Amino acid sequence: EDFWKQQHIDQNYDIVYTPHIANLDLWKTSGHFDFYKEGMFDQMEVENEQYQIKPMNCPFHCLMYKDAIRSYRDLPFRWGELGTVYRYERSGTLHGLFRVRGFTQDDAHIFCLPEQLQDEIVGVLKLTRSILSRFGFEKYELMISTRPEKSVGSDQIWEDATEALVGALDELGWEYGTDEGGGAFYG
Repeated sequence: EDFWKQQHIDQNYDIVYTPHIANLDLWKTSGHFDFYKEGMFDQMEVENEQYQIKPMNCPFHCLMYKDAIRSYRDLPFRWGELGTVYRYERSGTLHGLFRVRGFTQDDAHIFCLPEQLQDEIVGVLKLTRSILSRFGFEKYELMISTRPEKSVGSDQIWEDATEALVGALDELGWEYGTDEGGGAFYG
């Protein structure tokens, strides 16, 4: 964990921590409830409110970002978290490390301007390579997963994001494949 933290701090990430549970409204606002409810544990009632154990960290990071007045001049913001998440997997689908109900993941979010996107992706790829190589992972396959049929965001946002991913991988000279329609609903 110390190694992970230092790697991120060296790349100008702030390390953040988010709660393991939130009001269900957060998951509805973010769209995760509508798109992902079958993969979420049942809600619980706390003081007459519905709460949800977190299946992902993204909505918390977005909530943190919008919690303050910010200027585009301060971008990019890089936040990293070793976040534990909980996913409902049917008992028949559980399988070692591939299908589990709780795990801690290296989860970072970057808030940046569109013109900063490709450079930020290059930075993430270099950081990922640095961490993987430290543990002896030198050979891996890269895939760009494109917009799924059920998704949020405009066509232009998806096209710009895909173009930035392709541009970053091409800039680094890394080989990659394409997983047409395999992206997450949120990009």
